[in-house]
Amino acid sequence: MNLGQRMALVIEAKSLEKRFGETTAVRNVNFTVEEGEVFGFLGPNGAGKTSTMRMIQCASPKTSGSLEVFGLDVGRFAREIRRRIGVVPQESNLDPDFTVFENLLIYASYFDISSEEARNRAEELLSYVKLEEKRYSRIDQLSGGMRRRLVLARALINNPSLLILDEPTTGLDPQARHLIWDKLRELVGEGRTIVLTTHYMEEAAHLCDRLVIMDQGSILVGGTPEELVRKYAGTHVIEVGSSPDAIACLERHGIPFEITGGYIQIFSEQVQEVASHLLKECPEHEMTSRPATLEDVFLRLTGRRLRE
Repeated sequence: MNLGQRMALVIEAKSLEKRFGETTAVRNVNFTVEEGEVFGFLGPNGAGKTSTMRMIQCASPKTSGSLEVFGLDVGRFAREIRRRIGVVPQESNLDPDFTVFENLLIYASYFDISSEEARNRAEELLSYVKLEEKRYSRIDQLSGGMRRRLVLARALINNPSLLILDEPTTGLDPQARHLIWDKLRELVGEGRTIVLTTHYMEEAAHLCDRLVIMDQGSILVGGTPEELVRKYAGTHVIEVGSSPDAIACLERHGIPFEITGGYIQIFSEQVQEVASHLLKECPEHEMTSRPATLEDVFLRLTGRRLRE
């Protein structure tokens, strides 16, 4: 998508909240998703990503605030919205009692698609996700990657304008993941809008036009992957073993740093200057430099503590 070109809003959330009893899962969230873009939600477990996605797909009512999809209020027009979206859930909830082809036909019936049209669409989608040879296989005969591709095909059976994907490539090998990425890019090229959550920072950087990082139910930051990396991590990360003399060197020159797992990280655009100080004053320390990534931003903003 050309980010310089304003598009119609597909999703608009204002002061959106979701509470479960006394627990606030989504807190005062504001965001927009434009037509034809890939929009991502990143965050540790329990950040509120899935709760937000479930409200968008009209599977869970909002507690307060405003949420519109296709300009329609999710509380009043859930049926109309659901007919225009496709959902790839986190778990591959395919019916094990039916074949690959039957899973698509049965799902098509939920949208009042005629039998003949459903069969035509199912054939096209099986070819699209490269599962033609598995049409008569049962679900337990499919690999994890095949199941995710079938779930994607199922989500497309009603020809949706908006695709909602919750961790679409979790557990897949690199080949299967890249195949899914290729298919998603093709769908965007057709003019569809995609909203996704992912724990893979490379995936978010590769696919998303814009994204937000959430934690504890709130949006911390938002923007393009490039903007976020530049603003919160700089251009490069210099890593050096943690020691009193290295710390003293950095403090002496007023260079900000973080200590993580026995080594020092310096996020900077002045790579040569920082490296020169360290090499001159701490020559015995091994030092590396690499480009800053979205994962650096994620860890700096949400921390390194393991979330269950």
